Amino acid sequence: MQTASPLIPSIGPWYKHRWPWLLMLGPAIVVVAGVNLGFVAYRGQDAMVVDDYYTKGKAINQDLRRDRVASAMRLGFDARYDPATERLAGTLTSGGQALSAPFSIHLAHATQPQKDRKLDVIPDAAGRFSVALPLLERARWQVVVEGGKRDWRLAAAWHWPREQALAIKADAADLAH
Repeated sequence: MQTASPLIPSIGPWYKHRWPWLLMLGPAIVVVAGVNLGFVAYRGQDAMVVDDYYTKGKAINQDLRRDRVASAMRLGFDARYDPATERLAGTLTSGGQALSAPFSIHLAHATQPQKDRKLDVIPDAAGRFSVALPLLERARWQVVVEGGKRDWRLAAAWHWPREQALAIKADAADLAH
């Protein structure tokens, strides 16, 4: 009969030790994270580059002209979003006076164009408005406020919900150009 020597520890198969499993844990985590990242990248593909870039380039010049008109009118837009009521409310002013002309608000998601929204707004005589806006996703939004005839434009970035309120003032520097 053979007995194990008390001086030589018994060596079992490799999978019964904890060190090989600990050494394999790092690469296994990297593989799982890589597969997850690939899945997220596939689902959240960026929008395609615009095909008619020449037309879009011409539109940029028109937008600059609309910025100058907004500066000449000394427009100011203030809004606040209330997630409880799902409403965006605020005022539009021109030189400190209320502006009651209809306008529109475009909310463009930074990376997902299917989430873009356009709101048509008709303010009251005091320039105040309140418009329904379904639950706004936590993101960086590009906000463009433009006149009903697309004759002026205000634009700014809005980091919702980090910035509870949105204030856009026409830049006086646009008049110099």
